[in-house]
Amino acid sequence: MIRAVIVDDSRLARLELRNLLEQVKDIEVVGEAQDVDDGLDLIDETNPDLILLDINMPEKDGFDLLSELDTVPQVIFTTAYDQYAIKSFDFNALDYILKPVTAARLEQAIEKVRDKLRTTAQTQNKNDLLTPESRFFVKEGEQCWLVKMADVHLIESVGNYSRLYFNGNKPMIYKALSKIQARLEPGLFFRANRQQLVNMSEIDEVSPLLNESLELTLKNGVKVSVSRRQSVEFKTLFKL
Repeated sequence: MIRAVIVDDSRLARLELRNLLEQVKDIEVVGEAQDVDDGLDLIDETNPDLILLDINMPEKDGFDLLSELDTVPQVIFTTAYDQYAIKSFDFNALDYILKPVTAARLEQAIEKVRDKLRTTAQTQNKNDLLTPESRFFVKEGEQCWLVKMADVHLIESVGNYSRLYFNGNKPMIYKALSKIQARLEPGLFFRANRQQLVNMSEIDEVSPLLNESLELTLKNGVKVSVSRRQSVEFKTLFKL
């Protein structure tokens, strides 16, 4: 399944795209955003395979959004203007669709995404993924650790860096949270919110909050709030 987000300031354009994508069996729309800042939050939380991205938006445009991402998913631009086509491919966009978007033209673009993701999956070395038994070296100041991934109960974003929590330690490493998430074996950690990844095996209790979001209590007593969007994802993961 290809996980996609739509970023477009037009509510009607988002609705039309969503309706078209619902007819594509291997696409799941995991969220929508109406501007660049909301789009960045959404992409950070959902880690999609694909962005369907408008270019002309208030204050910041689609190129600004891509420039602010640490890791860029596959991109299909959807826009009413043709003058940005050449620039779009400087950002490695897979396709550039002029509005109004038709089902046939969208399917043609989605097929490029399928091919790209298939090639990437075939060439990716699975041994690069971090498993519970993986060990890695961490150094902060004069202290050093050889850390087992299973011992890390929480990973927290601190700007462009990340903080690891394990065995009473919390060193900082010089790597963005999104890049760490991309290295993790699927199902090992859960993205609770924009700032935090939680070790799934360390979750002891799940509690509902008033705003339909969740709170996770880890085995060591640490409590982590799950955003409303990610609460839906969490409930889906554990649905009977």
